[in-house]
Amino acid sequence: MDNWKEISLAGIDQDIKDLVYGYIQAQSFTHSPGEKDAESFFLNYFHQQPYWQDNPQFCGSFPIEDDPFHRAAAFAMVKGQGPNTIVFVHHNDIVPVEDYKLLRPLAFSPDLLEVELKKLRSTFSDEIQHDLDSGAFLYGRGVCDMKGGGAVQMALLSRYAQFVQEHPNDLPGNLIVLAVPDEENLSAGMRAAVLLLSQLKKRFGLSYQLMINSEPHQRKNPETGVFSMGSVGKLMPFFYVRGYLAHVGKVFEGFNPVHLLSAIVRKTELNFAFSDVVGKEAAPPPTWLFCRDQKLSYDVSMPLSAAGCLSVLTLNQTPSTLMERIRPICTEAFQEVLDDMNHSYSCFLQACGQPPRKLPWKEKVVTFSELYQQALDSYGKEFQLGYQKTLTDLKRSLDRDEKSLIECNFQLVEYVFNYIDDLSPQIVFGLIPPYYPNVSNRFLTNLPPSIEHLGETLTQFTLQEFGQRYSTEEFYTGISDLSYTSLHSSAEIVNTLKETMPFFGNLYHLPVETIEEISMPCINIGPWGKDFHKLTERVLKQDLYERTPRIIQYAISQVLN
Repeated sequence: MDNWKEISLAGIDQDIKDLVYGYIQAQSFTHSPGEKDAESFFLNYFHQQPYWQDNPQFCGSFPIEDDPFHRAAAFAMVKGQGPNTIVFVHHNDIVPVEDYKLLRPLAFSPDLLEVELKKLRSTFSDEIQHDLDSGAFLYGRGVCDMKGGGAVQMALLSRYAQFVQEHPNDLPGNLIVLAVPDEENLSAGMRAAVLLLSQLKKRFGLSYQLMINSEPHQRKNPETGVFSMGSVGKLMPFFYVRGYLAHVGKVFEGFNPVHLLSAIVRKTELNFAFSDVVGKEAAPPPTWLFCRDQKLSYDVSMPLSAAGCLSVLTLNQTPSTLMERIRPICTEAFQEVLDDMNHSYSCFLQACGQPPRKLPWKEKVVTFSELYQQALDSYGKEFQLGYQKTLTDLKRSLDRDEKSLIECNFQLVEYVFNYIDDLSPQIVFGLIPPYYPNVSNRFLTNLPPSIEHLGETLTQFTLQEFGQRYSTEEFYTGISDLSYTSLHSSAEIVNTLKETMPFFGNLYHLPVETIEEISMPCINIGPWGKDFHKLTERVLKQDLYERTPRIIQYAISQVLN
């Protein structure tokens, strides 16, 4: 029987509204104890329903290992017939509300917030004023990014559970909704969810067909929605430059690391050569997220070291291909700086009537693992014991929010340099977590037609059903947990991360092999949203309450057909 395809969604708009208004009351700021409140809201919603009271094994949570806030990836499942399974995912953490200023008490009260925003109408752009006047959008922290999409998934799963209660043999497949924390930080929730999915796959004999995320989509054309058939990746190369100390009155006796780091910045910032191009889509060029010298206080010496990290969004690059491009960039920058320094030194000597000579410095570029090996070869067990203690101390600082992961990374590099006998200037490079693999259905082979052509199928449906045009794109560029839906060449990736990412396997765990094991195609089907992370964060009510749940229902009917 195909009556499962026509499950009634009458009244689901009110269900979604009630869920959104309730979900956002859990003030689940990312990397905070409040994320447990969102987890509790999610689980309580399902535990109160007859289906999960009768089948408690289909709802629960999977703890994040060694998590300072005891957070977990939560799940609810509807078990039908056969192995084919669709997985839904949403994150229930949110970004802070500092930008709300005096309106902070209303950040989680959409109706009251809208009233107050209208009083500030004249301070906003024409687009925001228009949206406020229209009454078509819902405002508040998390309504858009992304508890709105989460509420849609939860309401839909509840409808399928009611159906299976009445028709236990009619649903040809299984549905799982995942609610994960920490997406706005390091995606610890999704990394745990990968392990959870592996467990569920083995326990219930599941075959994963598709993962559907419901992140809000942005529109280039207000009349056209967007389905994303993949998600952009992210890598974060770091650069640590060790200089040579000198008094500012004796600049040619030293080597200023800021000079060299600046040269690396110039060669990489917005450098489109780092941008992948796939079809008619291109990754935004890289930009620096952190860049500073390592001096702790003012004095008249040049800095001993300077460090920074670069965000590189990827469409088809891997960690190894990016690292292969980094070393030549560093070498070129080093040589250019040495040429500049020697030219300046020559001018200085000539002006002072001294004979010409060159500075003693030579270029030296190493990976973090090469630096580590130098220290280990020189100091052995003494270095190794201190290194492990430093890692333990850094994890404690990270868990307590005393330091960021970036600061911890460079503190670890500084520690290793205590055991490096070579005092000459050098560049150390590597990767800082998190790592988001790029994913796209176009990279997957042997997809069934129902999934290979799902984007086109859904665009036809939305046009016929709502008169609403949608387009498809290969990559969701906002960075999302969909990055962990599929992977290939896991052994190569693990080797590269071990070589270049100091925290891989200790402060940062990524189940690379398990991602490859559960690999599945993906799609983002979410409501139209605007101004993510801003005071005027908002989501289109018509999408949230009406279109998105029906589009997802239609996608389910096509994939489980």
